[in-house]
Amino acid sequence: MLFIKLFLSFIKIGFTSFGGISMIPLITDEMLSNGWMTTEEINDIVAIAEMTPGPLGLNCATYAGLKTAGFAGAVVANLGALMPAFTLCVAAAIFFEKFKKSHRMQQILSGVRPAAIGMVAGVIVSLSLSNYFADSSLDLKGVVIGAAMLPLLLKFKVSVPKVIGLSAALGLLLYGIL
Repeated sequence: MLFIKLFLSFIKIGFTSFGGISMIPLITDEMLSNGWMTTEEINDIVAIAEMTPGPLGLNCATYAGLKTAGFAGAVVANLGALMPAFTLCVAAAIFFEKFKKSHRMQQILSGVRPAAIGMVAGVIVSLSLSNYFADSSLDLKGVVIGAAMLPLLLKFKVSVPKVIGLSAALGLLLYGIL
């Protein structure tokens, strides 16, 4: 019964939130209303989920499930948290497969593609501004790191995790942390 309640709680959280920080109040409410955790333990969930790599919602689900019902609880909570995204992806795939040859679908995709490119460009500009400008002045060390990594990605096809590791090491050296 505990596993079913845990699964249903995280399905509800997944369907009624938009991931990330928006999940925290819902997780808090579910954990407290079911008596599975204290407020202090929920604060620990958020702290641990923020420190670990991966999506905040899944990290919270893992920790909450583990704390509530052990390893099996972590699996069940994650399945519940993933179910909304999985359901929507399957529905989208079925919809796309059914209508992919439709003239109307081609028109829609013709409009979606430029919008998606614009959104990616917006993220690039936003991240560039926050990464390369500190206190309204150009951060030359950040520019050096970015300029050094760009050819590794584009010309030499070095994997993204290696570039991230190299960027971190170079950042530690250039910013005098080591």
